[in-house]
Amino acid sequence: MSISWQDFEAVELRVGTIVDVQEFPAARKPAYQLTVDFGEFGLKKSSAQITALYTPAQLLGKQVLAVTNFPPKQIGPFMSECLVTGFIQADGAVVLAIPDRPVTNGLRLA
Repeated sequence: MSISWQDFEAVELRVGTIVDVQEFPAARKPAYQLTVDFGEFGLKKSSAQITALYTPAQLLGKQVLAVTNFPPKQIGPFMSECLVTGFIQADGAVVLAIPDRPVTNGLRLA
């Protein structure tokens, strides 16, 4: 299925730095509750099923790519405000989509 350039432009993929990581025991599948700093776009929270390959210590300070213009989504007792992106491997583990160099928080993927 093809999309138009306008469709792509409607998706805000921005870089942010993970500033807080909490275990999320209420989630149906193992997940963390992340707080991500998107610079001028503020802090946003996300539930991320990335526990197979990442510990909280490894995630703290890591820059990630996230969709920031989805409407908030209730996940159990938690309100997720952005979607952290990654690649789902055959075994279900998620490898994060990250910039290969530090960039300014809030920059949009072009």
